[in-house]
Amino acid sequence: MGGKMAYPLVVIIGRANVGKSTLFNRLTQKRTSIVNDSPGVTRDRLYGQVHDLGCQFTLVDTGGIDVDPKTSIEAQVLEQAAFARAEADVILFVVDKNAGLTPSDREVIQQIRRSGKPFLLAVNKVDHPRHEADSYEFAQLGVDRVFPISAEHGTGVAELMEDLVTLLPPSVEEEDDGETIRVAVIGKPNVGKSSLINRLVNSERCIVSEIPGTTRDAVDTPLIFNGRKFLLVDTAGIRRKGKTRLVLDKFSVVMALKALDRCDIAVMVIDATTGATDQDATVAGYALEKGRGCLILANKWDLGKKEGHSFDMFRQGVYDKLKFLDFAPVLPVSAKTGEGVGRVLTQVEEIFSEFSRSIATPALNDFFQKAIERNPMSSYRGKFLKMFYATQVRSRPPMFRCFVNYPEGIHFSYRRYLANSLRKAFGFAGTPLKLMFSGKERH
Repeated sequence: MGGKMAYPLVVIIGRANVGKSTLFNRLTQKRTSIVNDSPGVTRDRLYGQVHDLGCQFTLVDTGGIDVDPKTSIEAQVLEQAAFARAEADVILFVVDKNAGLTPSDREVIQQIRRSGKPFLLAVNKVDHPRHEADSYEFAQLGVDRVFPISAEHGTGVAELMEDLVTLLPPSVEEEDDGETIRVAVIGKPNVGKSSLINRLVNSERCIVSEIPGTTRDAVDTPLIFNGRKFLLVDTAGIRRKGKTRLVLDKFSVVMALKALDRCDIAVMVIDATTGATDQDATVAGYALEKGRGCLILANKWDLGKKEGHSFDMFRQGVYDKLKFLDFAPVLPVSAKTGEGVGRVLTQVEEIFSEFSRSIATPALNDFFQKAIERNPMSSYRGKFLKMFYATQVRSRPPMFRCFVNYPEGIHFSYRRYLANSLRKAFGFAGTPLKLMFSGKERH
């Protein structure tokens, strides 16, 4: 049975305003990011999948990350470099032809060299062939090759990509027996992820053995809980020591992404004393985009109770902030006292069962017929909308293809009605559903 795919990670670093985001947008637009018409999904793009020259990799734009205004631009660049040294497979260092060679550029190159990671130097804003000579100043950095590019106009980007793909390690497909449930514990920094993992791992009902992960330097933790095999997928950095706290905090979202690529179920940890925040919404939005089952944990609930919080009110606040995850169960837990933690893996197992669910085609078509009778489709440009046939095309997560006469006429609100009706009829707690409307086949 096929496994999860872990793609190489390419990180773009450089000073502010050198054009990192412009280059990121140019490279990722070859394949538009997943368009989510779910309300409340945050849009700040931090990463994208790039397909080029027969290769696929994950590209990260460090420019999109909030930086502390109290630190200088040079300090921010060094912080990016520290992150890239730790996490990237290939580093793409972007400098500005107009600004010339700066002391921080020299320092970053030294850091990258010490890391031993492969890297490329792109000199941006070379918008005309006659400006190419201006980029040769950067050859003083002693790099094998300088790539003069214009991220805005696309000049030189193809040559850069040709060299980049030669530096990528192969994508790693991990073996998946179809029975082991892969779980990633995600969330913003300091919500108690590590404590929760330690509490899960040390629970009396778990049998634990640590094995090195198959992808790079992640350490995954296999568990057997109530006779069922689980794998806690390392969210890169949870157990790591010696890296600066600041870097881990700034790039926690990227680390969550690496884990989400390799899991079935995302366990999203939220601080019960603060409720769901914008950063929680960003991390949770990535879990939805990746199509993972989801469980939300309100950690530090012992403190929430002391402050007199009502759990029903708290849960409603979470759903108000994370409207797109209103299908995910919310559990109150305390990693500190152990309260509620014993229910986590039981709930994960239930979500995995829903995540893997398949519905027979006759039952599915019977369901759609009744749902449409209860709430008929509106007309489209004066013509009646009609569904001919529906089928489930995959599970994990469940995906359904519906054949209709005018797919473009299905309004978002009607898609949502059908998805909610599917949940009422068949369950699917904790799992995203994808409905695709197609006009190609009639039954």
